[in-house]
Parts: sequence; structure tokens; C-alpha cells
Amino acid sequence: MATIESKLVEMLTVPVEALGFQLWGIEYIQAGRHSILRVFIDHENGINIEDCAEASRQVSAVMDVEDPISTEYTLEVSSPGVDRPLFTAEQYAAYVGEDAKVQLTMPVAGSRNLKGVISSVDGQMLTITVDGKDLIVALDNIRKGNIIAKF
Repeated sequence: MATIESKLVEMLTVPVEALGFQLWGIEYIQAGRHSILRVFIDHENGINIEDCAEASRQVSAVMDVEDPISTEYTLEVSSPGVDRPLFTAEQYAAYVGEDAKVQLTMPVAGSRNLKGVISSVDGQMLTITVDGKDLIVALDNIRKGNIIAKF
């Protein structure tokens, strides 16, 4: 996880949890004046639009006071949704046996994009079965990971 994202997770976890939600994860996409800060929240009963609005007000207030991002950005608060992004070892472990896709920083087995089944998580190492082959990937080599929704 990038330094700014880990700093934001540290800064926003307590305020989000104070509202009764879990801070699922954060994505910060730098794109000049069109940067986006995505904050994903979750709750055992699900998340609705009012929950997102309430969390957005709280996150915005904290961001205004702490000012960790000096450039303009758009704040988006949402649930992780059905194609749930994964950020931590615990989240990957909770979805062992599920289909996932991961985008890597450095290639593994000649590829930066893997689709397969999450087989196991051992510390900071993920085993994903792709086309019948187990590939071991360091979690800090994963740029983005998502569950593949089944309908």
C-alpha cells in the first residue's frame, strides 16, 4: 500500500469506526486536478446512500483539518460492492476459494494481470491458482485486487 494511502487509513479509521462502519480500504488516484480519493466503508448489514453521505461528511471534516493532500481531489465514499476490492491480508484470507483478479506492479509468471482462485494467504504472501498452477505473490506487489462477482 502506498505511503499516502497507509497514512489516510491511519487517519480515517477511527472517525469512520465512530460512525459504526468498517473502513474497508482507500484508493488514491493522482491525476493532477482530477485526483480521486475513494473511501470504501462496510457494515454487516450493508451500506446505503445515507451511510455514504454521513461518512463523506465525517471524512471531509477530518481531511479539512488534517490536510494530508495538498492538491485538489474529488472525495468518493462507497461500499466495496460485489466486485469488492481487497486491500489487506485479512481480506484476501476471508475470500479463500473465491475467484479474484489482481494487477501486479512486477510480473509473476510473465504476467502483471492474474485471474484465478485465491488458494491461501500466509503472512504477506498470497497463493492464487491460475489455470491449474499455484502462483505465489507478495501482497505488496499487488497494485489492485478484486473479487470477481458471480451472478
